[in-house]
Amino acid sequence: MAEAAVRYLRSTGTAPLARPVEALPRPDLRCVRDNERAPVDQTAFRRVLGNFATGVTVVTAPAADPGTTPAGFACQSFSSLSLDPPLVAFMVGRTSTTWPRIARAGVFCVNVLSAGQGELCRGFAVRGADKFAGVAYDPAPVSGSPRLTGTLAWIDCTIHAVHTGGDHLIVVGRVEALDTGDDEDAAPLLFHKGRFL
Repeated sequence: MAEAAVRYLRSTGTAPLARPVEALPRPDLRCVRDNERAPVDQTAFRRVLGNFATGVTVVTAPAADPGTTPAGFACQSFSSLSLDPPLVAFMVGRTSTTWPRIARAGVFCVNVLSAGQGELCRGFAVRGADKFAGVAYDPAPVSGSPRLTGTLAWIDCTIHAVHTGGDHLIVVGRVEALDTGDDEDAAPLLFHKGRFL
């Protein structure tokens, strides 16, 4: 399904999809046989991997349909991927309610948060609320995605590819424009062991 969505996006350029791309259902994966050693405990997995500090971003997309609001979610699984061509990647849960709206738009902007933007991040981590209420932003130059005010950097992208990765999707974006914020000496917002640093 993800490959079909990307093929459709490519065939239409940056035009929005005519209908929403449904989030893939949570897969029923089994990594070992019943008579083999038990898989890694999920609690232990989170505890151990929580030792890896990550930067924090908000991924945004413009409203895909008239009368709707922009889409956005807090994301700590973001990274640069390729210099030539310029590619970045982020991971999103397959049950995300925001991902289909980003897929429909076909574009997104990654907003790299600064150390003082923890509350902003929390606002984009909730479901069902108007995440953009009271949030200052302007349109990114190519995609029109919300470019949040006060961030360290922004990366404006079109969706290049989508791959499955267990219970997540790996979204690859082709960078169309990017820049740093006004305060290049500001510290980044970091996430480590379940809390912001």
